[in-house]
Amino acid sequence: MPLRWQIGGLLFLSTVINYIDRQTLSVLGPHLKGEFHWSNSDFALLIIAFRVAYSVGQAVAGRLIDRVGTRRGLSISVAFYSVAAMLTSLAGGLASFAGFRFLLGLGEAANWPGATKAVSEWFPRRESGWAVALFDSGSSIGGAIAPALVFAVTAAFGNWRPAFIVTGALGFLWLMLFRRMYHSPETHPRISAEERRMVLAERDSGSTDPGQRLSYHTILRLPQTWGIVIGKALTDPVWFFITDWFAIYLVSRGYKVEDSLIAFWVPFLAADLGNFAGGGASSWLIGRGWPVGRARKAVSIVGALGMMMLAPTVFVQSFSLMVACFAIATFTYAALSTMIINLPADVYPSGSVATVSGLSGTGAGIGTIAATYLTGAIADRMSFAPILIGASLVPLIGLAAVLLLVRNTAATEAGVLQRI
Repeated sequence: MPLRWQIGGLLFLSTVINYIDRQTLSVLGPHLKGEFHWSNSDFALLIIAFRVAYSVGQAVAGRLIDRVGTRRGLSISVAFYSVAAMLTSLAGGLASFAGFRFLLGLGEAANWPGATKAVSEWFPRRESGWAVALFDSGSSIGGAIAPALVFAVTAAFGNWRPAFIVTGALGFLWLMLFRRMYHSPETHPRISAEERRMVLAERDSGSTDPGQRLSYHTILRLPQTWGIVIGKALTDPVWFFITDWFAIYLVSRGYKVEDSLIAFWVPFLAADLGNFAGGGASSWLIGRGWPVGRARKAVSIVGALGMMMLAPTVFVQSFSLMVACFAIATFTYAALSTMIINLPADVYPSGSVATVSGLSGTGAGIGTIAATYLTGAIADRMSFAPILIGASLVPLIGLAAVLLLVRNTAATEAGVLQRI
């Protein structure tokens, strides 16, 4: 297997572990709500604590990784959030849970900017759709693994606390492998001369200086930045609603989570397939001669329209049909998400990719915080129905931002950005 795809596998495993750690609380949510007598609004505060740290941390982590490099930046991040995950086992109430979730979000913020930067360093744009699909699919795989793992550990120990220790320890196992395997293509001791030439030639063939680090002033003045940020801010909250609230939503519909593991897995596995469908479709279109921007946007349109399948879940009575609607929505979300995650590497020089990716993550975090607060308040006062209808429509606005703002401009002609 080419070394760059082994690197892609490492990024995939990092995302799997990242999601297992964050999903541990969501899986245990119904039990913890009962033990600590939390309302939906209380539980929303825990999610918001994570999201505040995650949204602030992404902008900081992105710039930091552009400065210190992918290897060092991801090593620090994974070690930090693994400790935070394990410390959650000591929580004794709402305040301490919120504190540990804040630390977890702060550490996990670096994963997507770091992985996106690694893709820009190791993969040509004709392969980057597949590479992003690979690492981003770890979110759905981690989300699917988490319930079985968490329930198994909880049942084995008769207590929920060891679940946080076991899931947190996975990061340290990954870290040992990562430190051994990951280096930049310029200095990697195991890369073949042929693959090094291909990677560097493909990466350096664009119109920009690949090592260029644009200033924040320049980045924030570009419409492409805002198209990516808005697109991420108005689509990711839908995914995070499903990852954070799906177990509680099933309970609200009268189903036991322990008896509905297949239903819990289906949307996550559908998202996994959507990652590869979106990444593969855009790479196929690029291979057929489509411009990068047109290929990414074509897949994005299909993705946003498919997310409208969340609305019918409010009205259907069949359990299987409800789960099928969620599956279609998460499949198409993942295809759209893969496109938006690709865009920083498509448009910006490698030295600024993590910064832009981090800013888009901050936008997603702000959107998710607002959505989470509204979810808790609306679910307590009304039901989940208005939330799901809104979640099916808002991504269309994010799509419009991507279509209108992420395009070739004067900055492209000047060599500041890459042509798409």
